[in-house]
Amino acid sequence: MFLELLTRRNPRFVEAAMALHQQGRIPANAYVLDLDTVERNARAFKVEADRHGLAAFAMTKQVGRHSGFCQAVMRGGINRAVAVDMPCAVACNRAGLKIGHLGHLVQVPRHEADFAAAKLMPDYWTVFSDTKAREAANAAAKAGREQALMARIQTPGDTFYRGHEGGFDAEDIVTVADRLDALEGARFAGITTFPALLFDQETRKVRPTPNLATLSRAAEALAAAGRSGIEVNAPGTTSSAVLSALAEAGATQVEPGNGLHGTTPLHAVEDLPEDPAVLYLTEVSHNHGGKAYCFGGGLYIDPVFPEYQVRALVGKTATADLHASRDVEIPDYSAIDYYAMINADSSPGDTVVFGFRGQAFVTRALVVGIRGITGGSPEITGIENGFGDPVDWPGTHSQ
Repeated sequence: MFLELLTRRNPRFVEAAMALHQQGRIPANAYVLDLDTVERNARAFKVEADRHGLAAFAMTKQVGRHSGFCQAVMRGGINRAVAVDMPCAVACNRAGLKIGHLGHLVQVPRHEADFAAAKLMPDYWTVFSDTKAREAANAAAKAGREQALMARIQTPGDTFYRGHEGGFDAEDIVTVADRLDALEGARFAGITTFPALLFDQETRKVRPTPNLATLSRAAEALAAAGRSGIEVNAPGTTSSAVLSALAEAGATQVEPGNGLHGTTPLHAVEDLPEDPAVLYLTEVSHNHGGKAYCFGGGLYIDPVFPEYQVRALVGKTATADLHASRDVEIPDYSAIDYYAMINADSSPGDTVVFGFRGQAFVTRALVVGIRGITGGSPEITGIENGFGDPVDWPGTHSQ
């Protein structure tokens, strides 16, 4: 989906990644990051967010919580992360990117609350229920802190991905706020949902979901009850192009993820300020039946897109020329992606580059950061797994 965008807007990145792989410096089955471009994207996003008075928290799960990515984001001016789960929070914090938002989408497990409150010290902590609010408040009290709590809200008709459901009844938000304020160690700080925006395949535009209107109504109810300074967290499909609409809807917090590496669905159909800064790289393993089989492990096709013909660049030499691209068959989701099948008679060891909108943290792929592409001297900053742990490659995990 993003291969044409990659080769057109960031060809030197593609060529550098292929060359480094042919030199034996990048493993097969790796998401590769152009950290200079990530930094520029973060800076452009932060300028636009500041213009609209929006706080920005970086999502890192899509690129495996890579430490180099976290640091590039900080160099670009975004100094807080949103952690989708506890491993995400630990990795970001270890890389120096402090936690701005924890507990959304994934709640904090009960026996990890004390660690989260005392060691991670998130600026905001989202809870879906009174039970989880008490756990967060108790942990904060033990740590001698007052924790700002965000209430995840929902109402009939809101849009949720299956398995993402949950939250307080939006109609009860005023009493919910009072209950959270009454907890020792906590205070009510605001409201959130997901997704507030979604890409519409028919119009090829980003549209608000019913959830965004739910947030607006809840914020109005809180204001009418005399509450001011309420945070409105509105994540989903976030690039600099949607910030004005979110600000107009009353959002105060936004959470760019794919936007920081130029791979939101809108980036696939429009040229936005952010350049593509991630690719998936692997290599040909063997040939069979007139096809070249390449190693898998990170062949993740985001279901946000309808089915499309996957293509990849294939060759021994570094190239961003789409004439070197070939059709590829990806195994069905019901199968393990040990290999993909390329319509080519390529040689074992040939480099293969895909343009995925990835979710590296749910794959078996490694993540590789590169700096210096812009200056013509690309260098690898580190190879990590999907938990942001350094990896000795080839070999074992470093201690």
